Amino acid sequence: MLLTYGDGVCDIDVRKLLAFHRQHGKLATVTAVRPPARFGEIKIRDGLARTFDEKPQIGEGWINGGFLVFEPAFFNYLDDDATSLEADALERLAQDRQLVAYRHQSFWQCMDTLRDKRLLDSLWETGQAPWAPP
Repeated sequence: MLLTYGDGVCDIDVRKLLAFHRQHGKLATVTAVRPPARFGEIKIRDGLARTFDEKPQIGEGWINGGFLVFEPAFFNYLDDDATSLEADALERLAQDRQLVAYRHQSFWQCMDTLRDKRLLDSLWETGQAPWAPP
């Protein structure tokens, strides 16, 4: 079963995601992404700005990119309608070593705010949308 939240846009190859899931034989696969930072980063040493990087991609943190694959036994991790997918089911799957992470290192962008929507609209309107077919 494939699942997406619908508030993220990316150029993921779903066939590769599914093949990765099947190769690992676990109950669930989450797509891990590194979101772009909202702010620029300055590295300072001895009071001097050594580097200035405007909105770099976050280097250390992987987050849930919102594209997931589940086996039917995943439903055993849902207790009732009040069960949180992330705080309950995915956390328990990780504890039980039944959750693998597919690292997507290409384009991903959330669409949580009007600012996000405007960015994605701009990419689409200028023909620079990495998720669009050629």
